[in-house]
Parts: sequence; C-alpha cells; structure tokens
Amino acid sequence: MVVTDHNSIAGALAARDLDPDRVILGEEIFTTHGELLAAFVTTGVPTGLSPRETISRLRDQGAFISVSHPFDRSRKGAWDVERLLEIMELVDAIEVYNSRCLLPASNRLAAEFARAHDLPGTVGSDAHTAWELGRATLRLPSFSGADGLRQVIRQGVADARGSPSWVHLASRYATFRNRLNADLT
Repeated sequence: MVVTDHNSIAGALAARDLDPDRVILGEEIFTTHGELLAAFVTTGVPTGLSPRETISRLRDQGAFISVSHPFDRSRKGAWDVERLLEIMELVDAIEVYNSRCLLPASNRLAAEFARAHDLPGTVGSDAHTAWELGRATLRLPSFSGADGLRQVIRQGVADARGSPSWVHLASRYATFRNRLNADLT
C-alpha cells in the first residue's frame, strides 16, 4: 500500500517502520497549480514548486507520479484543465476516484479525462482518519518498484466507496488542534 501525507514523507517512513514489506513510501505534494501524488519516493519534495519542477525532482528519484483529485473544486489542490494538459505526458496516471470528493462529478470528470487522454487511473482513500483507511483500493498483480507499477497499473481492479461528508469535520478539527498545540509550545 502507498502511504502518503501532505508535503512530507515522515508519516510514510513511520508506517514503513511498522510494516516494511507492505508499505510503499509516498508523498502528496502541493505544486503551484495543483497536487501530485508520488509513490516510491526516497526523499521529500518541497511544496510550492512548479508542476514541472516537482515532476523533475520526482523523476530523479524514479517515482511513480499520479495527479491527485484533479477536478475536485472543493479543495485547493484542483487543477485547471490547461495546466493538466501541460503535464499529462509527464505523469504516470490520474486519480479517477477519490473517496473524499464531495461531488461525484469530480471523480467522473477525472475518469473521463483519463480515458480521453489514455492515462491509467488510480484510486485513493485520501484517509485523514483511521476510519477512512481502505475506502478506495486498487488491487494489482504483483509488481516490484515504480517501473513494475507502471507495467501493471492498467490491470488494476478498483474497489471504491465514498466517505461521508462529515469526515471533513475531522480534518478541520485536526487542523485546529495542531494550530492550537503549535501556539502553546
């Protein structure tokens, strides 16, 4: 399973320590135009770089790169179609289902974009709470490393369920709690 966090690999490293045989290091990175999700990273990539610079740094690591929730306008990580078209030949996949998308149209548009541009699709739980883990999974044949994932990604079988809208309250609470704790230290 790919474990990611926003703009950090610390959580993925901690998860890998718990189960080194099953955890793939990943990171979800805010670029200047949207979010990218990378698997098989070796070092974190700074936030706020251009998509091309972010992709270049990830390619230097040999990472598998997917565009996260590209059409979910309810969050700041959404992509403009023009910007997405500029990078589509540089990425390995598009996330076609994200369990945290509030509007089903967001996932439908992503799936349509992937089909129209012959890009493989990924799915993601986008879990911010333990309860959300595994809400979207992609079962794949055995593979090894990012190149192996590129070879089998189109064979994936998705099992995806949406998270209820109230899970977003848990994220807001966590953000509030983290800011409060930071102010107290």
